[in-house]
Amino acid sequence: MKKLISLLLPLLLLNTVSLSAFSKETSQQEKFITKLLNQQVRQHISLQNSVASILKRYPEQVEIVLEVALASYPSKYRQIMIGALRAEPALAPDVVETMITANVTDSENIVRIAIENEPAYAKEIVNIAALHRPKEIEEIIRVAIVTEPFVTNDVIDDTLLSYPGKLLDILTGAMKALPNQVAGLVKSALTLYPDEANDVVSLAVSSSQSQQTREIISAAVAAGVHEDSAIAAAIAGGAKQEELAKR
Repeated sequence: MKKLISLLLPLLLLNTVSLSAFSKETSQQEKFITKLLNQQVRQHISLQNSVASILKRYPEQVEIVLEVALASYPSKYRQIMIGALRAEPALAPDVVETMITANVTDSENIVRIAIENEPAYAKEIVNIAALHRPKEIEEIIRVAIVTEPFVTNDVIDDTLLSYPGKLLDILTGAMKALPNQVAGLVKSALTLYPDEANDVVSLAVSSSQSQQTREIISAAVAAGVHEDSAIAAAIAGGAKQEELAKR
């Protein structure tokens, strides 16, 4: 046992020294970034441009730069976000993650700001936001689609595949954002998850106008659901049987 301890002790000491060195290095980086940011702001360079210029030089320090900026100017999170995104668009997921972790504002607002400034990364922005705030995925989806409708299909398909357990929440958010496209959303969802037909059709009917019911049923049938099953699910969602019979 003593021999084992003597063998392990150098490794334990090495790890302790490594962690201490890493902590010291991080602290030095924070001090350097803080000094740099304050110098630029004192020179009347806007906070947005200051963050952008620092990250253009040190993109690998995105987390530290954002944390330092937020610590000094917490109410100016929007300027900080925009500056970071404009410095390097590919940093969008990292920016969103840091902002959500910092809890400076709600996740929907963070997603909105990020997608407004970098719509090309909408899919990644939504994915990282949903990862950190899964209970808010409905509103995250709704905000993303409303903010940039052109990314709708990519965002919905990617999120449905990434978070199958949140299928109904994702669809609810999408249906709120696109009330006139419920049938299309039903077809897309059932193409990926045909076994969830009852819940999907019921949700769609309960979330839409009665005149859309037949269209929803047709979309489900087109996705491979038996018509009788689709009608039963529609009725469970609030459709009136006599109205369906009239059509």
